[in-house]
Amino acid sequence: GWRFYRKEDVEDIKRFYESAYEYGEYVGVYTNANNSSAANAAKSILLVFGAAASLLFSAVNYAVAATAGSENAAQSNSAISNPPAPSANSGNLIPKNSAAKGVKETAKSVDIVLSDLPAIAPAGPMTAPVTYTLGPDDVILIDVRRHPEFSGQYSINSEGKIEYKYVGDVIVGGLTKDQVKERLSKILSEYIMEPDIDVQIVSYLSKVFYVVGEVGRPGKFYMHGNTITVREALIQSGLPTYSSAMRRCRLITPDKSGKENYVEVDVYKLLYEGDLRQDLVMKPADVLYIPATVLAKIIRVISPVTDTAQETVGAAASTAGTAAIAL
Repeated sequence: GWRFYRKEDVEDIKRFYESAYEYGEYVGVYTNANNSSAANAAKSILLVFGAAASLLFSAVNYAVAATAGSENAAQSNSAISNPPAPSANSGNLIPKNSAAKGVKETAKSVDIVLSDLPAIAPAGPMTAPVTYTLGPDDVILIDVRRHPEFSGQYSINSEGKIEYKYVGDVIVGGLTKDQVKERLSKILSEYIMEPDIDVQIVSYLSKVFYVVGEVGRPGKFYMHGNTITVREALIQSGLPTYSSAMRRCRLITPDKSGKENYVEVDVYKLLYEGDLRQDLVMKPADVLYIPATVLAKIIRVISPVTDTAQETVGAAASTAGTAAIAL
């Protein structure tokens, strides 16, 4: 009934312990022998890992022992001719972590893959601020009263222009809808007297932000303004889950030079203590990362193993029951 681990299984466990996802942030602190509080913290973490490993090994050994018992019962009973097939996961007792969407964990880092995130529309109608500046992919509706030939819906191209019929290309990128109205009024005044124009924004697609990690709805979101606060971003993404490490969140700003450009955000203080200093302003293309706790990572590794153990025990019990009925 003993379980002998392969070298690959041990390497998987070792990579999990050395992962920089959560535990790696404290490696430099735990190795400081002169800091008694750091040593105590290290002991606490090691105890947690030890308990998790014990639970893991106990679950596996229990499952293997139950399987061995069922095999002995099956061999002694000629009525059992077709033993149950092994579980599909029995060959991989240490599966890879099922991280949140858009997050891929490696042995030394956490990779955020924005292309894996779904695009999520706002849950309800939102009023467009006057200061919203138009950009590529935005869609506007131009209504010229008493002149339907100049009215219509237009999409802004990558150059920030619209192909306005009877007029040609008109640059509207970087303008607010009131500024677009003034520009069109000047253009149409050459064709009609005192044009009465109304401009509406139909689709907001030029400015996006990302929320990844342990939230209810991780994904790509569209701004209805030039900026958005962290609190509003969390609300749109469904708020942090129970497995989130809310005190160690990051607001990441893209940098073309490749340098790390992020700010630590304590989401717990923001949501539960009302600390508005944590309510930072997010700009287009910013990424709000909500990591998982160390305990959540441990559970994600142990859960598939315990599920496999339960399936094995259930199969063993079913075999034993069939043998008893046959006798």
